[in-house]
Amino acid sequence: MDLTLGLVIGVVVVALVFDYTNGFHDAANAIATSVSTRALTPRAALLMAAGMNFIGAHLGTQVASTVGKGIITAPEGNHGLVIVGAGLVGAITWNLITWYFGLPSSSSHALIGGLVGSALASSLVPVPPGQESTVQWAGVVEKVVIPMIVSPLVGFSLAALVMIAIYWIFRNAHPGRANRGFRHAQTVSAAAMALGHGLQDAQKTMGVIFLALFTGGFVAKEDPIPQWVILAAAAAIGLGTYAGGWRIMRTLGRRIIALEPPQGFAAETAASTVLYGAAIGFGAPISTTHTITSAIMGVGSTKRLSAVRWGVAGNIVTAWVLTIPMAALVAAVTFFPLYWLVE
Repeated sequence: MDLTLGLVIGVVVVALVFDYTNGFHDAANAIATSVSTRALTPRAALLMAAGMNFIGAHLGTQVASTVGKGIITAPEGNHGLVIVGAGLVGAITWNLITWYFGLPSSSSHALIGGLVGSALASSLVPVPPGQESTVQWAGVVEKVVIPMIVSPLVGFSLAALVMIAIYWIFRNAHPGRANRGFRHAQTVSAAAMALGHGLQDAQKTMGVIFLALFTGGFVAKEDPIPQWVILAAAAAIGLGTYAGGWRIMRTLGRRIIALEPPQGFAAETAASTVLYGAAIGFGAPISTTHTITSAIMGVGSTKRLSAVRWGVAGNIVTAWVLTIPMAALVAAVTFFPLYWLVE
């Protein structure tokens, strides 16, 4: 088999493995609140989330284009494939570390950090003219850094406003009947959250696979995302979601605040709104993890600030801050043995 074709196949397989880990790492994003409030059983919630992730992956390619064309410029050929492969290894490694410790970090930012780290590492090795890799810093700032800061703030604020509106509208409602109604409503809001997760996160893997196909010479930069790439990424994230992420589910569902059905509904509604707006309106690859976590904090803060376990929240934010540099570091370290092996 031709080395370049073998590398392309290898990178595509690793990308789908990342997509799978993204699914089980981020399954909690869509269903933790519904499970913790007993709106859905865990298995029913996972099945629903897997299906909605699969459907959401087919709703657009704006985010995929950002990841595939707007983060790094990888040279065509084997060198570029090594860069993409090392970036994926960095992202997978950080996903597994944070999953083990039950920290809801961002798979999206792990992927972007991995790509940036491997691209920077590639600048330290000798390459022929025209084979240099560059980080598109303007794209990283505009499409990653700014949304990374803004989306949790919007998620927090919007969730708080939705929760305040619920308190006011249902101020005279019978608590038991209101909770039962919001449990039913949560099946819809959880489905919307899962759909937004598929729309956002599956597209990131599509973008990486497209980048691998481009560097391997199998597509042109202006080509659309191939249909088989969309189907493969959708299936991988759906299967990963169904596998579940119980450690992180406990953190989101119970350790930040003790959620009730109205709070779960408010958090999911606000978070899914932010996901759709970022993907469809701006093509920005925001973190579903950051968005739902900040929304949960937002609804908790409307009850009283002490209702939020800020120590747990602080550990989560620390993981957020570390995600991009740590994934970049692992990717950079991975790049060199892969480069020496291939070159």
